[in-house]
Amino acid sequence: MILFQRIKIRSYEMGLLFRDGEFRGLVTTGTHWFFDPLGEVRVDIVSQRDPWLVHEKLDLIINSGALEGRAVVLDLKDFERALVWIENRFSHLLPAGQFAYWSGQKQVRVEVVDIRQIRFEHDQFKVVVRSPFAAKLLDLCTVQRDHVGILFVDGRYVETLAPGEYAFWKGPADARLVEIDLRETMVDVSGQDIMTADKVTLRLNAVVTYKIADARKAVSQTDDVRQALYRETQLVLRSVVGARELDLFLTDKDAVAKEIEDNVRRRAGELGLDIASVGIRDVILPGDMKDLMNKVTEARKAAEANLIFRREETAAIRSQANTAKLLAESPTLMRLRELEVLEKIASNGKLSIVLGEKGLADRVVNLL
Repeated sequence: MILFQRIKIRSYEMGLLFRDGEFRGLVTTGTHWFFDPLGEVRVDIVSQRDPWLVHEKLDLIINSGALEGRAVVLDLKDFERALVWIENRFSHLLPAGQFAYWSGQKQVRVEVVDIRQIRFEHDQFKVVVRSPFAAKLLDLCTVQRDHVGILFVDGRYVETLAPGEYAFWKGPADARLVEIDLRETMVDVSGQDIMTADKVTLRLNAVVTYKIADARKAVSQTDDVRQALYRETQLVLRSVVGARELDLFLTDKDAVAKEIEDNVRRRAGELGLDIASVGIRDVILPGDMKDLMNKVTEARKAAEANLIFRREETAAIRSQANTAKLLAESPTLMRLRELEVLEKIASNGKLSIVLGEKGLADRVVNLL
């Protein structure tokens, strides 16, 4: 039977003495003998080189008061968390509970934080959030460049955050960060079958260019602002195009596009959007309507060509009538006209005259 138990504690170690399962105190550096005929003595030797004291009966050790002056003792409430620095280097985060850190071998510094202020801010933020334990206690969020973040806590709007990294404590409240892109973007409204006022079905493709003007309103007014803009543009297209006949729509597409843009812009403002432009990209007619319109265009062009020909012919006849009237009223002008004709004939280099009737020959001789 072993009556005594020998325990050796080195300079960087500490012994935790238990007798019959109850904590009895600390065992310091040196060699110690314990009378233990019944095997009730147990000494757990821990190294102070690792300052964090982890033990299954830590609560008994802390409550005994034996650690006073030898360790940093923490008893964190549900609304508290702790940042632990060892040798002036950040080590880890602590949740609620009891903790102890030996202070003999290494310098230990602890910052206790009230997490009821749900957003975590610190002068060494990046160091803290990149630690191994950070993801267990913090929700980490990043707002990209050219974006903003809309922060809601328990469903209530709190603030709008600029690009950067952010962290929020888990547990005390539900923090939600919605990232919004502020850059200009486009929505294609394609394949819209719309019936005009004269019962012709068209297929339209439109494009809307926009950007976020009020990020909070864009998030709060609808669950999907892009889809909402798409639906509103659809309705405006049907309203504006459906109120016009086909010919009026095709001949004045710019005015139609302007009316569409004004209506979309007004509704988009209520959604927190700024409309840069709205345009009709394509107008697609049914195949039979294309053939019919081609025939109408062909007939119209033929009628226009015939009208122009008749107009020119009438003008030519009118000109000839005026010329004949002037020649009849002025013999001298008639004589000059005859000489011009003879001059043109003579300029050809060869003049052949064939005479028939005697009276005609005399007139030509007299003319010459």
